[in-house]
Amino acid sequence: MEISFNEDGLVPVIAQDYRTGEVRMLAWANEEAIKKTLETGYAHYFSRSRKKLWKKGETSGELQRVLEIRVDCDGDTLIYVIEQERNRACHTGERNCFFRTLQGERVKKPLPFEVLPRLQEVIQKRLKEKKENSYTVKLVESGYDRVVQKVGEEAVEVLIALKNKDKGEIVYEVADLLYMLTVALTTNGVDVKEVMEELISRFKDS
Repeated sequence: MEISFNEDGLVPVIAQDYRTGEVRMLAWANEEAIKKTLETGYAHYFSRSRKKLWKKGETSGELQRVLEIRVDCDGDTLIYVIEQERNRACHTGERNCFFRTLQGERVKKPLPFEVLPRLQEVIQKRLKEKKENSYTVKLVESGYDRVVQKVGEEAVEVLIALKNKDKGEIVYEVADLLYMLTVALTTNGVDVKEVMEELISRFKDS
């Protein structure tokens, strides 16, 4: 598809995280930056202030591996579908550049589509840091059999909720089960992304 560059030969590029779906940042690219991105597999942009090409993370190490480039319906905006190698895209050290609301308040919670991969990140951090009074740490340290048992218990609770046809109860119990499943996946070295990719492989476009 042909790209519609503006009068300066640039096009806005949104960097969207492959794993979480979150928008990591927005920058600009010219034709050369896009070619470099395609050639190297890593995000390249054009700096309007410095008037030069730049590779994201070249000095900071916050590289963006580009898995796919998407073009909008008018051809005047791109999405780089990326994997953020060190999990921080913003020059401030934040995971993405959109960490404030219009009122200047810090964004505290992920959006629904981010929740499971972000939950796994929290679980991994808890287990690595051995955070005191962490339920996750206590659960995993109690042994793998206990983790599996808890998955089973929560699955039964979901079945009971479904049998009762109580929407509130269903939502609550499924959330508990998803948490326990994510703990179990993490202890087995399985990324939530891998489960989603399996579902993608079964996806049929109607």
